[in-house]
Amino acid sequence: MESLFQYGWKEYIEKSNYSKQTNLENTGRVISVKTNIYEIITSTGIRKAELLGRLLFSFQKSEQPKVGDWVEWMDYGEAAIISDVLPRYNQLYRKTAGKETDKQVMAANIDQAVIIQGLDQDFNLNRIERYLVQIAACGIQSVIILNKSDLIENETFYSEEIERLQRDVPLYFCSVKSGSGLDIIQKEVFVEGTTSLLVGSSGVGKTSLLNSITKSSRSTREISESTGKGKHTTTSRDMILLHNGGIVIDSPGMREFGLGFDQDASFEEQYPAISKYARDCKFSDCTHTNEKGCNVIKAYNEGNLDPVVYENYLKLSREQLKFQMSTQEKNRQGKIFGKMVREAKEYRKKYKF
Repeated sequence: MESLFQYGWKEYIEKSNYSKQTNLENTGRVISVKTNIYEIITSTGIRKAELLGRLLFSFQKSEQPKVGDWVEWMDYGEAAIISDVLPRYNQLYRKTAGKETDKQVMAANIDQAVIIQGLDQDFNLNRIERYLVQIAACGIQSVIILNKSDLIENETFYSEEIERLQRDVPLYFCSVKSGSGLDIIQKEVFVEGTTSLLVGSSGVGKTSLLNSITKSSRSTREISESTGKGKHTTTSRDMILLHNGGIVIDSPGMREFGLGFDQDASFEEQYPAISKYARDCKFSDCTHTNEKGCNVIKAYNEGNLDPVVYENYLKLSREQLKFQMSTQEKNRQGKIFGKMVREAKEYRKKYKF
């Protein structure tokens, strides 16, 4: 059973409060997903697996196993069949790319999301806050790593930029090229038993950082001479067990990171700088846009609230509201369709045809 505990079974039990009697010989954790082929770590090692028909056809995509999920499985020759997904204690998701309003679950049962940006053309404060808002809405801790520190002379400017967001998030600088900062990151970020998900754009050095820490040979393609960025090296999410016992999920670079979270997401955690002033607004349902007696607007006008923070809040709030309204409409249509199906069944049963 040693493998399961190395991959976080004890931590899962503690955080999920899962009390059902479980046969560990038929329990595993998903460590890789490539289309419909899964790899799970079991008490006897890694097994390739497929989904039981019930999971494949009756479950929504967001409910099907993702990297980080704990699952129950059955023998199927040399392979395995995943028969059930154990309850998640959290999941990091985003809105699917494009105009759809579905959720795309990136990983499940993770302790922290590690946001990586490069100190070249990739550094973008607005994008960092977008990540932070979505991660907070999912109830997950964030860490920020700024890679390619060998390209800059002074880290202070970037530290001050991050401080403008007024979020209590650990910040680390490193250079995969020179090796600077890697030791402290491995010691303080990728802690034994902790499951971390790496997120960031393509070319920021996620896989290279992981290679440097693990001393692995995971492939990274040549850097494009025109853009200085990697060429979409990672194409799937894979879980890797580090030498020190830390658990890391690498992920493909993302061009788009759409916000998509439920109405009960914590406003205070999503926008701590805004909520600090919002407590003293005249109206409890203040939108902080044009109301008289709004303490947030007052703080903005008096220069106490950073314009970047306020403008990001307005933009992301609109995006959040749009997603929630679209989701509500989709749920409403689903209920209408469900009612029609039930009425049709009752009608056929009544008139026996």
